[in-house]
Amino acid sequence: MVSSYSRFQYLFLLVIFVVSGCFLVQGQDSRTQEKDQKPSAAAAQTDGQQDPLKRPRKKDDKAAQIEKLGGVYKKWLDEDVRWIITDEELSAFKKLTTNAERDVFIEGFWQRRDPTPDTAENEFKEEHYRRIAYANEHYAAGMPGWRTDRGRIYVMYGKPTSIDSHPMGGPYQRSPEEGGGSTSTFPFEVWRYRYLEGIGQEIEIEFVDDCGCGAYEMTLDRSKKDALLHVPNAGLTTMEEMGQANKADRFRGGLEAIGEGPFNRSNQTKQFDRMETFAKLNRAPDIKFKDLQNELVTHKFRTNLLPFDVQVDFVKLTSDTVLVPITLQVPLKGLTFANKDGIQRAVVNVYGQLTKLSGQIVQTFEETLRKDIPAELLEKEINNVSLYWKALPMRPGLYRLDVVMKDVNGDKTGIFSRSYTVPDFGDEKLAASSLILADQMEPVPAREIGTGNFVIGTNKVRPKVQPSDGKPASFTKKEKVSFWLQVYNLGLDQKTNKPSATVEYQVVNTATQQHVLDFTESTAQMGNIGEQVTLGKSLQLSQLDPGVYQVTIKVNDQISKQTISPTAKFVVQQ
Repeated sequence: MVSSYSRFQYLFLLVIFVVSGCFLVQGQDSRTQEKDQKPSAAAAQTDGQQDPLKRPRKKDDKAAQIEKLGGVYKKWLDEDVRWIITDEELSAFKKLTTNAERDVFIEGFWQRRDPTPDTAENEFKEEHYRRIAYANEHYAAGMPGWRTDRGRIYVMYGKPTSIDSHPMGGPYQRSPEEGGGSTSTFPFEVWRYRYLEGIGQEIEIEFVDDCGCGAYEMTLDRSKKDALLHVPNAGLTTMEEMGQANKADRFRGGLEAIGEGPFNRSNQTKQFDRMETFAKLNRAPDIKFKDLQNELVTHKFRTNLLPFDVQVDFVKLTSDTVLVPITLQVPLKGLTFANKDGIQRAVVNVYGQLTKLSGQIVQTFEETLRKDIPAELLEKEINNVSLYWKALPMRPGLYRLDVVMKDVNGDKTGIFSRSYTVPDFGDEKLAASSLILADQMEPVPAREIGTGNFVIGTNKVRPKVQPSDGKPASFTKKEKVSFWLQVYNLGLDQKTNKPSATVEYQVVNTATQQHVLDFTESTAQMGNIGEQVTLGKSLQLSQLDPGVYQVTIKVNDQISKQTISPTAKFVVQQ
């Protein structure tokens, strides 16, 4: 006779098992469903069905957002890191709006997992792609191997400690936990891991090929491999053979009811343990190597911010080298001034680095900056800005720029991080440097050409830095704005060995579309020039109405029949 308490406990567990079974046993495990609902386009064609990128529990338009990504980013998300990206990282990636932000995210994704961040190699990344290749070679089944359950587990956790393989199925003697007795099975495998971080010790994972198609499915229900499960009076358990259990009861007792009986009362507890393990296996692995430096930086960034703006420009040096001027702008009112002998002094430490996506550092710069202002002038000067300029030679390619600025007196820290593509100007296609809007532009003496702050070639060009919020650079009506641009790879006439091109300058009020500057000049008017020309024009702003203006410099190469039209915006304030 079963007591009331036992009957209540049994009914409660029955409800739990049924609900859990409905959730877990839906053809495949929950994580596989989630992940399999976001394949690449090629995989979707293979499956012949739509497989949108979204979690089934969040039926919103986020799949459409990812569809808008460029091919390389969608492939990275859909295929490369599908099984190892955490929910938090996936959510953060979906919120990114520019490719530059995505590049920084991807680099940080791998760096957070790099066991040796001080070296150029990222062993985690290399091992990850090796596992994908191995899975594709060994576990393909009507789909790429990395998409199968075995491939997924291999990519996430690597090679198991041991594999108990039954590729042909057939006669099978159940363990006592499975109810004992003999039956016949479908092909199946049991993978054993001695230890998985974040999951536990002595982990067993069972895969069953009940379709005979090689698509082994990971399962929580050990009875899934039983080929005689639905055959009356066949494949009986020990208790069923003794008449102390009924095979029909297996389908009313939840998962693994075949193991229940007077000699296996602890089986229900073990089921809960296995369900918990099963759930953990369907999550992305924990990030083992945290980027502690980034966490520290984020903490400081959020609690005590030193604001500053960054402008990066690109100027051709040689066919394979680009000068990268980096201008940092710090509002003086954001600094802490300390009085020293009647002088108000602010001190800022600057550190910057440019790294490849592999994590290799290719350029660094650091400086201690001081700003001295007489005490009686501090109130007048406090609304101005201070500039720092550094020009670095770089090869074309994709890099990440990281800059840290620390206010020594105030213990404030500011961080800037963004990826940039250093352009390949080549030797044939018409191209141009960055269009720099400057508040100062003047020629330099011959002995200073190419040296000193803000010096590019034969000119000193001090940029008006664009704010980090994306708004245009701002000028007052008392200033003048100068436009600086270099044009490369102009076609040369075979007879005269000179270029033949026109340069049209236009400045338009974006609100009224009124032209405030519109004139054209030709290369014939510029003297003795070759395939490269430096353009520089200035415009007094005193006669302009406050507002936003756009400058366009259109270069029409009449020999190569190519045209470029760099543009930039600026604001005129009262």
